[in-house]
Amino acid sequence: MAKIYSKEKSVTDSMKPKKETISFLLNYSKALHITKVGKMRIETIAN
Repeated sequence: MAKIYSKEKSVTDSMKPKKETISFLLNYSKALHITKVGKMRIETIAN
């Protein structure tokens, strides 16, 4: 079987997320609340 991988990095600096993006996602996940009522799921955002 041939090797189909390389030793070079597959992730470059341009592919990494910005700090603002990571901060936005973390803040969004902190504000999201999921409440189960019977068989339903209610999602609310606390902002």
